[in-house]
Amino acid sequence: MYTDLEVYNRSQKLYPKVVTLTKTFPNNARHLRDQLCRSANSIHTNIAEGYGRSAAEFKMYLTRAIGSCNESRSHLHDAVNADFCGKEAAKELLEEYEIVSKQLFRLRERWKQKSI
Repeated sequence: MYTDLEVYNRSQKLYPKVVTLTKTFPNNARHLRDQLCRSANSIHTNIAEGYGRSAAEFKMYLTRAIGSCNESRSHLHDAVNADFCGKEAAKELLEEYEIVSKQLFRLRERWKQKSI
């Protein structure tokens, strides 16, 4: 089951942290707030949506999850650079999303080799 995957659980637990962080963004950062929340939510939802499908389809969903993870990281950097949040506030999330990205990549690679 997809809920047994560490990467699913890690990314799902990060989503509320992103929502909490974006609540501190100023009103003029609504677009970035929305984009960051959507991309963060998309990571674990792509894992869940693709899990019950064929191996080839699941790999495609994992690729989408990697893209959403990279998008979230980019949005976090933008938030820091635009002074919507401090570096320290984003640091933990950036570090966690780096781990998620690596986990997704490894999972996708293993699925290619063995179709776990």
